[in-house]
Amino acid sequence: MTPMGQNVSSTWSGDFQSPINAPKAADVVIIGGGIIGVSTAYFLAKEGIKVCLCEKGYISGEQSGRNWGFVRIQGRDEREIPMVAESQRIWRYFSSETDIDTGYKEGGCLFTANDEKELQSFNAWLDLAKKYDIPTELLDQEGLRNEVGLAANKWVGGILTRTDGRAEPQKATLAIAKAAEDLGASIISGCSVRGIETSGGRLSRVITEKGAISTSTALCAAGAWSSYFCGSLGISVPQLKVRGTVARTNAVETKINGAIFDRQLSIRKRNDGGYTVAHGSTFDHAITPSSLKYSKKYLRALINEFSVLKLSIGADFFDELAAPKHWDLDKKSPFEMNRVLNPKPNKKTIAQIQKKLGEVYPELRNANIVESWAGMVETTPDVVPVISHIDKIPGFYLSTGFSGHGFGIGPGAGSVISKLIQNKPTIDLGEFRLDRFFDGSPIRIGAGI
Repeated sequence: MTPMGQNVSSTWSGDFQSPINAPKAADVVIIGGGIIGVSTAYFLAKEGIKVCLCEKGYISGEQSGRNWGFVRIQGRDEREIPMVAESQRIWRYFSSETDIDTGYKEGGCLFTANDEKELQSFNAWLDLAKKYDIPTELLDQEGLRNEVGLAANKWVGGILTRTDGRAEPQKATLAIAKAAEDLGASIISGCSVRGIETSGGRLSRVITEKGAISTSTALCAAGAWSSYFCGSLGISVPQLKVRGTVARTNAVETKINGAIFDRQLSIRKRNDGGYTVAHGSTFDHAITPSSLKYSKKYLRALINEFSVLKLSIGADFFDELAAPKHWDLDKKSPFEMNRVLNPKPNKKTIAQIQKKLGEVYPELRNANIVESWAGMVETTPDVVPVISHIDKIPGFYLSTGFSGHGFGIGPGAGSVISKLIQNKPTIDLGEFRLDRFFDGSPIRIGAGI
């Protein structure tokens, strides 16, 4: 696995090749080395199940290592709340149980209100918080000042969930992968999965670039690649990508010790003393053939997020158009041609972050941006993940489309998915089934990206 370094980008640089060979057989094969995949591997291995995880590039090399680092239940879609609650419980005990540090800290999450209308919009979440016994406080400007100092002058109020936390993305997924390995899981980076084979009407082998693995069960947790991989199997997965630009500052002494979501500039305290910062209301979406194919399903999401998304059309459209839909499994696949999605950060967004940093957070006015990066967030039409058995291929499962929520929810999702695979479900996953996008169910949006 990729060694830790000072820069966030160390997660997706250097040698990605694992010295481990693919086993001849496994009980479960997981496709994708992000936080969902490694968390599922951890909980399966904990049950004594022989699991092999294959990642074409770096463990945590894409969005799992590039996100904001929020571990929050506040503001989530109601359908996700039970799984997020389980995830937070796991985050709290994981390091002490495994003696492997994820960088998790419990410092609270604050949503800010720039005007009275925005403050009133929090009432829906406050009702949900009460329903699920989530300790969320409504703060006036004086209450904000006690929490964040001078930054409070920009806002009329906010809501705060003190039990929310944060972790270090470039550290946490690698830590969970290490814990899974310690329990006997095979974690193989630099090993793309080209496809699957069936026998007797159900899954029988997973074909990787390092050889075939006999198995009865496979999970696709390939993040932004999931729709493309499933498409090669004849499975339609409505999923689009948006690019998020993120940066970090040097170490700065301030009163802010948690995470703040603000439409101008969101931040969270880092364990190195600096802050991860991102524009609170800007994501880039490059229009592709998939955008057109699934446009009707995404209409409500587009309306809901219209002020957030910056649309463009260019090379990505033609790259997807030219991409092969099927390939021979004994030859190099498209996944070996592009090991990692490594988009460049939006320069305009970085400039806006630098400009707004001192305006929104006066105590950060002398902070410098020391590193910036971007990641591709995979989204679904209702901004809620797919966690589903695929009936077309018995033994094949899909977990994708976490829509920017995957990092915080990851350990809980891994626990839930491991139980689903063992046919011992712990929560009702009906709301997360893939078929909801095709069986006439209304598309309901309860949260944003």
